[in-house]
Amino acid sequence: MRARARVVARADGRGGTRLTELRGESPLLLRSTAAEGGVATVYVVGGAAGPLGGDDLLLEVEVGPGAALRVGSVAASVALPGRPGAAASRMRVHAVVHDGGTLHWVPEQLVAAAGCDHVAESRVELAAGARLAWRDELICGRYGESPGDAVVRTSVDHGGRPLLRQSTAVGPSAPGWAGPAVLGGAPATGSLLLVGPDVPPGPAAQPGPGAAPGVGMPPGVGVRSGGLLVPRARPATGDGGAVAWLALAGGPAALLTATAADAHTLRERLTLA
Repeated sequence: MRARARVVARADGRGGTRLTELRGESPLLLRSTAAEGGVATVYVVGGAAGPLGGDDLLLEVEVGPGAALRVGSVAASVALPGRPGAAASRMRVHAVVHDGGTLHWVPEQLVAAAGCDHVAESRVELAAGARLAWRDELICGRYGESPGDAVVRTSVDHGGRPLLRQSTAVGPSAPGWAGPAVLGGAPATGSLLLVGPDVPPGPAAQPGPGAAPGVGMPPGVGVRSGGLLVPRARPATGDGGAVAWLALAGGPAALLTATAADAHTLRERLTLA
């Protein structure tokens, strides 16, 4: 199955954002919901099972100057095997954020089901004055099963220069993926990339007793910075997971990477507004 979808957000001149283009094809169906705080919100609704082996899916996102867009999904995406001999399934995302624009990319998890062969590729082009919160989450197999083959690649340019090139591969075709050099046996992994002129070089410190958390956020979650939520530093809790924070050269950006024993714990470690 081949499908193409596209969403374009523009500033409305009144401090808000309007969607000037919103189109999709099954299984990439797009639905908009009420805007909050000037941020337009679009959800990807799966119109069919999958992605299945052989599927070729493309989602294009454009955020204009001064516009703000949040893109999520209504459910996890489960990569499934196709017919014997089918090509790998492929999901591509191409996002462009212009100067002064903001994009929150916060879909639900990708689950690599047993027997799948899936490639998820994201390419993001940011103007020098753009803001970005980009979350990726990968779950290695459904409950009680080993994952199939899955590769998640993310490429981000900022101001015309490379900012991030990241790739994660799991499954039978990725030797050592569960070993200590990669996931260390954790079945869930993900990352949160924050880009913006006021992203701090490190995670917020945990407040002392009686200190207030970030505005509107529960204790231990994070503090707000330029409209984005900066996660608080959390040490590994003995569940087989870990957290790492990396300030990126080449731009005002930071990358939070985490592994966890389950999807719920992973989401807690990659929380944003």
